[in-house]
Amino acid sequence: MISPGSRVRMHYTITLENGQVADSTREDEGEPVEFTVGEGELHGALEGLVTELSEGESRTTALPPERAFGFATAQAVQTMERSDFPEDMPLEPGLLVGFDTPKGEQIPGRIREIEGDRVTVDFNHPLAGHEITVEIEVLSVKKPN
Repeated sequence: MISPGSRVRMHYTITLENGQVADSTREDEGEPVEFTVGEGELHGALEGLVTELSEGESRTTALPPERAFGFATAQAVQTMERSDFPEDMPLEPGLLVGFDTPKGEQIPGRIREIEGDRVTVDFNHPLAGHEITVEIEVLSVKKPN
C-alpha cells in the first residue's frame, strides 16, 4: 500500500456519466502525473484511491459526487465588479480565471455572466455534481525516507 510521504508517478483518466473524458494524463501524448501523498498536490478523491494501491497496480472506480468533487453550491457563485479584473482582460462567459486567495493560493473561477459592470463568477469545481469513473495506473512509488 502507498503511504503518506510516498512519491507516486501514475496515469489517470476521469470519465463523466455520459462517457465523456473530463481529464486524462494520457491525452495528447500526456505525461504521467507525479506527486507526494499527503501534500495536497492531487485532489483528495484521487489521492484516496491511490493509497489503496501498490506499484504496478491499476484500478477503475466509480465515485458518486459526494466522494468525488462534491455538489455545486450557490455560495460558491459570487458577483464582482468589473474593476476587480485587469482593465485589459477580455471577459466573456465560460472564461476560466485564476484568483488569489488570502492565503496566497490560486483557485479557478469560471465567468458565468456579465451584466454592465457586474461579473458573476462560479467557484464551484467544474466536475461538482457529477458521478465520475476514475481509472488509475500506478507506475512507480518511491517510499518516504
